[in-house]
Amino acid sequence: MVKRVLITGGNKGIGLKVVEKFLEFDYEIIVVARDFSSFPYKDKVQTIEYDLSNVLGLKDLAKEIGDIDILINNAGYMQPKYSYDNYPLEAKEHILNVDLHTPVELMTLFSEGMKKKSYGRIVNTASIAGQIGHPDIWYGIAKAGLINATKIFAKLLGSYNIVVNCIAPSPVETDMQKDNSEERKEEFKKAVPCGRFAEPEEAAEVIFWLATSCPEYVNGTTVDFNNASYVR
Repeated sequence: MVKRVLITGGNKGIGLKVVEKFLEFDYEIIVVARDFSSFPYKDKVQTIEYDLSNVLGLKDLAKEIGDIDILINNAGYMQPKYSYDNYPLEAKEHILNVDLHTPVELMTLFSEGMKKKSYGRIVNTASIAGQIGHPDIWYGIAKAGLINATKIFAKLLGSYNIVVNCIAPSPVETDMQKDNSEERKEEFKKAVPCGRFAEPEEAAEVIFWLATSCPEYVNGTTVDFNNASYVR
């Protein structure tokens, strides 16, 4: 039976490369994002335009999608233009909704169908910002929360043969980097032994492995994806 995978934020960046990876194999792919104007695979995957900051509408979204086998909580963003002491309430609420509340709600909603079939894979895209702190304080808080949620849901769902894991990338060459100054990007690279940012294809390889063929005992784990820039 063909497995169904839902990828949030699969219209660009890491998410788009995850879509391309799944397209190499026999999966039914659903992508949820706000904008598909430049998405190249509209004829190959199901696309649903949805603003993932709308937490209240997620139950209806889940009903529209139906049961899935694999959930990739990839959508997220940062707001480095705000400082810790000048961060508007609306901006805090929006980034927490997209980067934390919605992934947790989607895990809650879609795990119900996974439990019935005693199978599921969930992969959350967090960030090194949730491990070491980040100047965008609410981005870091959201990603730290997502790492913790990964551990909690792994414990809650593991007995149903549902595996929940997380990847915590250091900076990746995606559109998100346009929000960082050149000075800050160069500082990041100095801390990386290979002297470069990750490519989105590399992150997609890890996500695909976690979502498909990683052993069941790799559960509740956060994969450090940072080329030894943060060694634990």
